[in-house]
Amino acid sequence: MKLAFVVNRVETEGPTYTTTVLAHRLHQRGHEVFYYSVGKLDYVKDGRVGGLGYFAPPGDYAEPEAYHQALHGNLEDARPIFTDELDVIYLRNDPGEDAADRNWATNAGLSFGQLASYQGTIVVNDPFGLSHALNKMYLQQFPESVRPRTIITRRIEEIRRFAEEEHNDIILKPLLGSGGKNVFVVREDDHPNLNQIVEVISQNGYVIAQEFMPAAAKGDIRLFLMNGEPLMVDGHYAAVHRMSADDDVRNNLHAGGSGKKAEITPEILKMIELIRPKLIADGMFLVGVDIAGTRLLEINLESPGGLRGAGILEGVDFTVPVVEALEKKVLCMRNYGNRIPNRTIATL
Repeated sequence: MKLAFVVNRVETEGPTYTTTVLAHRLHQRGHEVFYYSVGKLDYVKDGRVGGLGYFAPPGDYAEPEAYHQALHGNLEDARPIFTDELDVIYLRNDPGEDAADRNWATNAGLSFGQLASYQGTIVVNDPFGLSHALNKMYLQQFPESVRPRTIITRRIEEIRRFAEEEHNDIILKPLLGSGGKNVFVVREDDHPNLNQIVEVISQNGYVIAQEFMPAAAKGDIRLFLMNGEPLMVDGHYAAVHRMSADDDVRNNLHAGGSGKKAEITPEILKMIELIRPKLIADGMFLVGVDIAGTRLLEINLESPGGLRGAGILEGVDFTVPVVEALEKKVLCMRNYGNRIPNRTIATL
């Protein structure tokens, strides 16, 4: 099959990124893999969707790092590739990364992805489902029992009232953001500084105020779900227990956190059962859920990271079942065409 990943910028993709390890595995299995930068997509007059496709030259790359190096050494040989050649477009650009300096790029992947799905190309995660989940507000569409108490506002007086009602620490973070940027834990002693904190976060939009989960002090669990189910290989879950650095509230690994094996409890699995129907209904193929105790902190839909780290911790390769699932989706499309909607194929 031929597959294209949509990323923020090809030039900034890293050798250990989840996109890289998936692209490497696809290449090893004989598939043609391309990268699109979200700012270099095209819709041409005959209705095709695509853009400048970057690729690694043919070769036997033993490790993702070698594949990544080959890709970045071949940027000048990029060529246009469109939906009439592609079986799958995989949207893995992070809108939050572009929100500050390239606001025009935040929805571009979705818009072009929607057009591509009309051309008979499989698009994952489903771009129409993603359009209803553009930010962290998506979490509020799930049952109340699986998520923290939350308000979303830009009004300082509402946030101050929420903090007083909680009688405890609260978390403040941007509605549109990623990577743990501008995430604050606000303690009672910090309330005099609340205006300043909210001002920093609200520069780029709305503010999420969330109850502080005591379990989060012990870190959170990033668990991958594929087709609505926990991703597993040989009894091992694709999960990482992420710990923050010192007193940093952020557990993101690239924000200085560390990772260890995660324990996936029956309570966590019960919670996944509650959120699974909506993820499937929305066409969410591969997502990362962040869990503290038995509550969801976030659902990462666009470009969840950490798949390689989970594989290293568990001693298995989680890229294989992901690639096999994509291969099955292509087989389905070739046999049924548009008789089965993209959103359904996305989670088959």
